[in-house]
Amino acid sequence: MPVAEIPNAPLEIHRFRGRLLIAALIVSAMFLVLVGRFVHLQVFQHAHYDTLAESNRISIAPVVPNRGLILDRNGVELAHNYSAYTLEITPAKVQNLDALIDELATVVDIAPKDRKRFRKLLDESKNFESLPIRSRLSDEEVARFSVNRYRFPGVEIKARLFRQYPHRDLTAHIVGYIGRINSKEVEALEASGQTANYRGTDHIGKTGLEQEYETRLHGTTGFEQVEVDAGGRAVRTLSRTPPASGDNLVLSLDLKLQEIAWQAFGERRGALVAIEPNSGAVLAFVSKPGFDPNLFVDGIDSQSWEALNKSIDRPMTNRALQGQYPPGSTFKPFMALAGLALGKRTPEFTISDPGFYTLPGLSHQYRDWKKGGHGAVDLHRSLVISCDTYYYGLATDLGIDAIHDYVGQFGLGRKTGIDLPGEMPGILPSSQWKMRRFRQKWYAGDTVSVGIGQGYNIATPLQLAHAMAVLAANGKVYRPQLASHIQDVRSRTLKPMGSELVRSIAIKPEHLQQVRAALVDVTRPGGTAAQAGKGAPYSFAGKTGTAQVVAIKQGESYNESQVQERHRDHAWFIAYAPAENPTIALAVLVENGGHGSSAAAPIARTVLDYWLLGKLPDGMQPKPVVGEEQGD
Repeated sequence: MPVAEIPNAPLEIHRFRGRLLIAALIVSAMFLVLVGRFVHLQVFQHAHYDTLAESNRISIAPVVPNRGLILDRNGVELAHNYSAYTLEITPAKVQNLDALIDELATVVDIAPKDRKRFRKLLDESKNFESLPIRSRLSDEEVARFSVNRYRFPGVEIKARLFRQYPHRDLTAHIVGYIGRINSKEVEALEASGQTANYRGTDHIGKTGLEQEYETRLHGTTGFEQVEVDAGGRAVRTLSRTPPASGDNLVLSLDLKLQEIAWQAFGERRGALVAIEPNSGAVLAFVSKPGFDPNLFVDGIDSQSWEALNKSIDRPMTNRALQGQYPPGSTFKPFMALAGLALGKRTPEFTISDPGFYTLPGLSHQYRDWKKGGHGAVDLHRSLVISCDTYYYGLATDLGIDAIHDYVGQFGLGRKTGIDLPGEMPGILPSSQWKMRRFRQKWYAGDTVSVGIGQGYNIATPLQLAHAMAVLAANGKVYRPQLASHIQDVRSRTLKPMGSELVRSIAIKPEHLQQVRAALVDVTRPGGTAAQAGKGAPYSFAGKTGTAQVVAIKQGESYNESQVQERHRDHAWFIAYAPAENPTIALAVLVENGGHGSSAAAPIARTVLDYWLLGKLPDGMQPKPVVGEEQGD
């Protein structure tokens, strides 16, 4: 039989108290840890977690500024904005993009070109941005999507401003266009520290004035503090820093004059630039054919791009700014001034023109445009009848480097600095230029051709208009400029851009007078542009030019009717008016147009008649001028 254990009550009580003490210590320690953590979070980490909480509750949304307008000198809008709805997808919020777009197509019309453009935008953009799959939704499409919105997470409708160019090809080469910002432009914005100002902005100026004045037209982005719910939807606006709209750009361009010049070309290709001589303000700037810049705003589709890119007429080329052509006989007035200034010719110096020129000791004949020659020719007559032989000899006597240095003062062979991107410099050759370009020495025969605006000599229509403006302004060189004023959209005040006098050429007044008098007689009976000047109630100065496109072999003659249209000569005419106090100077180029007197000069006359007299051409079509045998 077991012996029963006698309980030791004091010992049990002692043990119980020990256990209770240990439990109390553990609980107290745990409590102290909790209190410490509480103090750490509430006191020491308060600011950090308060910021995190606020960021979950508050979203900062950029407010894109309205892009400034582009206006002509009379306030006619050349580029403006309008609001429309777009359907946008945020790829980061979508698991199966193709399936989503297929499903969306059952609600909103989505064409294959929309899908293709969306894919292109997706490749160029960061995937957390919302990208448009359809723009300019109709009210019916907006309503249809709104009813089905719950089916499409990551898809939303946004109201956006779109750019529009109402005059399409008429002003495309001046105004340019905007397009979606690509990765290269994002890098440029980051490098210039403008990333914050472009938050929420999808488009940027790509060409023309849209690119040149991007900073002024864009404006300053504003911000909104928006309270959002757990689903990220905006509940209310807490504060708002309004955006500052971009400034309006007011041009010196006269849209009516531009339209008249454009119409005067008819179906022909070419360019015209008209400049105010005493300020450099550009009045008209035509490059024909043009293109519709509206095609590029949302991203041009492949068919339209292919049609523009493969067109034989090259509508995307800005002929006025980038087209480089031999200046032909329009180069002669500047040669004449060089001959007088450098003492190689006097007004009385006379040659006997047999119809050709030969270098001493050589048999090669450089032909005059008139078979049999002009007989006795002095400086005045050399310009009036455009005698080639006179300028062959003058070029030889001057030498290529003297020609380069003197004529270069008028802006030929260098960029004019007009406020448009992409200007080409042309070529006014020198012996150093040829050695640098071809590693060859300069030959005397090269100089002969340069003297009549051929050979290596090439210029843009803008350069020749600029050079004629310098001659009309008695040697004052103003930088050509399209923008005349910046308009603050809030105060509507106009701030003038100001003309820039680049330099002044020292020309003796008597030399200038001799050349200018000859150029006036070019447009009078006996001159090469007499038909174009016929009946003009004002006096104007001009010079015709014909630039060879294909070379003619020794002993052969040029027959326009037997030459393909694309190989025919280019027609030039440069002019200023009124002759006594010029307010306009211009250059006209008709590509493969033949003679400057019959193809280019009538276009100039149409433009001058409108600018000086307000006269509109009949039916806005220039009348063909047919004259006697005329040289350029």
